[in-house]
Amino acid sequence: MTSKARTVGFQSGERNIFFHILTACNLSCRHCYINTDQHGTTTLSRETMEKWLELFADPDKKSNVIFLGGEPTMHPDLAHGIEKAKELGMAVTVDSNGYLFNDLLHKTNPDLLDFLSFSLDGPDAEINDPIRGNGVFEVCTTNMRKAVDMGYNVSVIYTVSNLNIAHLHRMIPLLTEIGVKRFFIQVIGLRGNSAQESGGEQGWQVSPEQWLDIVPRVAAQAAEAGIHVTFPKVFLDPDEKFECAGLVTENFFIFPNGRVYRCPLCEDHPIHALEIKDNALVANQGLTEDNFFQLNIAEGCVMNKLLQPDTISYDEQGRPNHRISCCLLKQEILPA
Repeated sequence: MTSKARTVGFQSGERNIFFHILTACNLSCRHCYINTDQHGTTTLSRETMEKWLELFADPDKKSNVIFLGGEPTMHPDLAHGIEKAKELGMAVTVDSNGYLFNDLLHKTNPDLLDFLSFSLDGPDAEINDPIRGNGVFEVCTTNMRKAVDMGYNVSVIYTVSNLNIAHLHRMIPLLTEIGVKRFFIQVIGLRGNSAQESGGEQGWQVSPEQWLDIVPRVAAQAAEAGIHVTFPKVFLDPDEKFECAGLVTENFFIFPNGRVYRCPLCEDHPIHALEIKDNALVANQGLTEDNFFQLNIAEGCVMNKLLQPDTISYDEQGRPNHRISCCLLKQEILPA
C-alpha cells in the first residue's frame, strides 16, 4: 500500500493568486460558482491583466497564479498573460473546461505553463455531460490527450457531489490511460448555480460519512496508480488544530470587476476584504470577510457555519460531530 494522506500545512510566505480574467464561458455547468451580479461581466484588457499581475508579484515570496474564468482560454490574450506571469517569477496554471480556445496549446508552451488543468466531473459522458453539458466529455478528453502528447503537465479537477461521488474510483483508469500527472479532488461548495439548484434534505452536498469512506480511499488507489493526488481536508480529527487561511496565508481571489476576496466561500456576497481601484490594491472598510476570520467557534470554519450550515451536524448535546477545516487546507498522496 502507498503511504497515507499527508496534510499540507499552510506555508508562510506562499501566495496563491486565483485570477479570473473574464466571467464569460461557452458552457453552463450546473455547479458553476460564477455569479455575474457579484463578479461582473467584464473581460479584462491586455494592459489591465498586466498591471494586475504586477500588483501581486513579490520577488521575495513564492507566488502561484491560476488563470480562471468563466473559461480563461476564451480570452485572446491569455498566452500573453501566461508569459507575463512567468516573467514576474510566478508558477503558472490555467484551469480550463477543456475547449482550449484561441489555439492555446500552440500559443504557449510547457516551459511557460507549469500545469494545464482540465475540469472533468465523470469518467464517461453519461456521468460528466449531465453536469457540464452535452458533448463536453469527448471534447475535454480529446484535448487532454493532445496536451499530454505536446509535453504539457496535465492535471484534472473533479468536483465531488452527490451526482458523481459513486463514480470517483472509475476516474483512475481513465487518467492513467491519458497520462495525467495530478488529480485534484474537490468538494462542491454551495455557491453560484449550486446554491440555487441544490435542494432536498441533503442536496448536492455529500455527507461526512460518504466523503470519509470514499475520497481518501480512492485517492490512495490513484496514488498507487502513479498519480499525485490532492484533496481537501474537509473534516478535522479531534487532535488537529484549526487554522484559517485568511489569517496565516496569502490567498487572493480576483474578479474582473475589481473585487478581491480572501475566502472563496464569500464570493456570492459583497463582503470582499480588498478591491482594485485605479490599478491599486486597497482594503475595504466596514464589515468585511476578514472580520470573521478572527472568530473561534466549535464548528471550526466560521464562514462555513455562516454560509453553508447544512454541512455541519450535531450530537444530542448540541456539539458538532465534526469540525470543518478551512476549505483551502489540503491533503496529498504522492505516487507510489
